[in-house]
Amino acid sequence: MNALALQVVVPLLSAPLCLLVRSAGFARLLAAASGLFGLGNAIWLLVAVRDGGPLRHAYGGFVPPIGIEHRLDLTGAYMLVVIATIVAATTAWAAITRLDELGRSRRDLFFAAWQMCVAGLYGMTLTADVFNVFVFLEIASLSTYVLIAHGSERRALVASFRYLLMGTVGATFLLIGIGLLYAMTGTLNMHDLAVRLQGTSHTSSVRTALAFVSVGLWLKAAIFPLHLWLPSAYACAPAAVSALLAGTATKVAFYLWLRFFFTAFAPTFALDDLPVAKLLLALGLVGAVAGSLIAVFQDEPKRMLAWSSIAQIGYLIAGLSLATAAGVAASLSHIASHALVKSALFLALGGAIAALGANGRPLRLHDLRGLSRRMPLTAAAILVAGLGLIGVPLTSGFVSKWLLVDALLAADQWFAAVVVLGTSLLAVVYVGRLVGAVFGSADDAPPPAARVGLGAAAVVVVLCLLSIALGIFTSFNVDLAAQAADELLGVTGSGK
Repeated sequence: MNALALQVVVPLLSAPLCLLVRSAGFARLLAAASGLFGLGNAIWLLVAVRDGGPLRHAYGGFVPPIGIEHRLDLTGAYMLVVIATIVAATTAWAAITRLDELGRSRRDLFFAAWQMCVAGLYGMTLTADVFNVFVFLEIASLSTYVLIAHGSERRALVASFRYLLMGTVGATFLLIGIGLLYAMTGTLNMHDLAVRLQGTSHTSSVRTALAFVSVGLWLKAAIFPLHLWLPSAYACAPAAVSALLAGTATKVAFYLWLRFFFTAFAPTFALDDLPVAKLLLALGLVGAVAGSLIAVFQDEPKRMLAWSSIAQIGYLIAGLSLATAAGVAASLSHIASHALVKSALFLALGGAIAALGANGRPLRLHDLRGLSRRMPLTAAAILVAGLGLIGVPLTSGFVSKWLLVDALLAADQWFAAVVVLGTSLLAVVYVGRLVGAVFGSADDAPPPAARVGLGAAAVVVVLCLLSIALGIFTSFNVDLAAQAADELLGVTGSGK
């Protein structure tokens, strides 16, 4: 189906065009148009999958599993819409604002790397070939290193290099795991792997492959304790890049492991023969506690949100560890919720950085004093997104955390449910510090150094409104996540 190919091809071709034309204005316009096309196409694909079942597109005239295939089911379509929404919003914000954080960097190079990253994210979501998972992962990763290095602070280069080192280790682990799977089965098609692994899952090679694939993707997803690259990368990157990564990068890596776990490997093998579920639950809970505690003591808002992301990833892992329809649905719902509010917060802080003239130095909490008087729309967005991050009723965060706690209680994981609720209270503390600074007194605060355009502020407001909409009109997101979880678990006939 051509629509599947176009989702990747459009941003992939846009990247070299940005470099060929070498015009900042053209690069902005092309990136924004590509982002809007990706969102519209993703919504159309979701409707088509929901009404007519999975979509498939084979390349080169070779029938899978011999040829390369893109395949989209309801779980993939759900993820694709979430990713495309964040891509469209962050691209529009980056195209509208002046991007003063980039200093004298070439805007055409920035948007070329941006488009390559987007193409990699879409490709990972769509491909049914495990080697192409690695290829698209590297396309997105290499582009991300460039994007992070565009930060105006000198430490952005250090953060990018650290991510490069750890990302290379993760990619190497993933490639070794894929190589072992191919050596045991002779196929790279994920659905064909599911069939051929049934007779070889008891072997040490397959178990080793599961370990290598897991570690590689866990590092990319910043699952505790493989998270060390994330705080500096989010804190030092330009705000638009931080928002894009927080809303998509770790989520796609989590989705890929979900695919390997439930599609390629049988859950009965990973859960019954190996203690993966207990390990995942432990890592998820420790990550949630550690991320929340460290976020409380951060003085840099962006670094605070980065550590908060590690805690939120812990929630995703806790839901997945249950291997039940309710647990997976809660994780999927929380992906959408967290992507919206965290991207909104990073973009709002990006507007504050531009307005307060904080480019080239870390933004501190005290710099935000009195922001509500100088930038009331941005301050309101920070408040609403912060409430969504906590999980206050009438926000999407409340719905997804409710689903997660309910799934944990249904699985008799009482302690885990208490940890989720306790870390949500810690979120009240660090979000309260952020909101308190924004709405605090600022008699001696300097006036804004620049004005943030209404269009950029509108993008942040739209993300916040989407979070509220998913918190009020819960049936659409909840039902869709539940249907996607049922379909995913139905692949192997387990988990309900």
